[in-house]
Amino acid sequence: MELNLNKCDCSLCEFKTIAFEDLNTNEMISLCGYKTEKNYKKGEVIVCKGDEITDFLYLKSGLVKLYKAGKDGKDQIISIAKPFDFVSLVSIFSDANYNFSISALEDSTVCSVDLPFIKNLISSNGKFALNIMSKMSRNFDKIIDGALNLQTKHLRGRIAHILLFFSNEIYKCGEFEIPLSRKEIAQLIDMTTENVIRILSEFRTDKLIEIHGKNTVILDDKKLQSIAEHG
Repeated sequence: MELNLNKCDCSLCEFKTIAFEDLNTNEMISLCGYKTEKNYKKGEVIVCKGDEITDFLYLKSGLVKLYKAGKDGKDQIISIAKPFDFVSLVSIFSDANYNFSISALEDSTVCSVDLPFIKNLISSNGKFALNIMSKMSRNFDKIIDGALNLQTKHLRGRIAHILLFFSNEIYKCGEFEIPLSRKEIAQLIDMTTENVIRILSEFRTDKLIEIHGKNTVILDDKKLQSIAEHG
C-alpha cells in the first residue's frame, strides 16, 4: 500500500456526486482535509477481519472483494465492489471492528475519510444522513438479493450469472479478464472448484464463451442470460 499524494479535489470528483452532494462548500473543504487516498496492488489486503473501524472507505478505482474466512479455512466471498462503491458500509455503523476482510482483486485506489468526521456530518446534516442511510439499505439489499438469487439457481445458472455480472456490470464489455481464480469463483457462488472448471469447459464446448489464457469472450450473451435466469 502507498499513499497517493496527488489526490484530487473532492469537490470535482465523483466522490461528491455519489454521496456528498448535500454538503455545503465549507463541509466539502473540510472533507478534503480529512481524506486520504491509498493505492493497493492486486492481491494486497486492505482490511483484515477484526481491524478497528476508523475510516469511511470509498473505492475510487479498481476492484475489491469482501470476504470472511470459514472454520474449514475456506474463504466465503460476500461481495465484489466496483469503482464508486462504499466498501465499508456493511458494518461501519454497527460494530467497532470489521467482521469481514477486504482485498484488492486489481490494482485499486481507496479513499478513506476519518470516521468521527463522517459521524459529525451525519449529526449536523440531515440530508446527508438520509443519503447515507439510503445507500446502506441498498447495499444490504444488494448482498441479500444476490445471495438468495444464487441459491435458487442450478450450477450452470450460477456460472452464467457470474460471467454476465463481470461482462455487464463490472467491465461493460463482451471480452474481459476475470479477476477471480477458479477457486474464488467457487467461493463466491457456493460451488466446488471442480464444478466451476467443468461448467466453464461445457460453455466453451457449447460455444457460449471462449477462454484465451486469462481472457474470457462472451459469444452468446442471450443464451447465457437464459441459462442465468432459468438454469
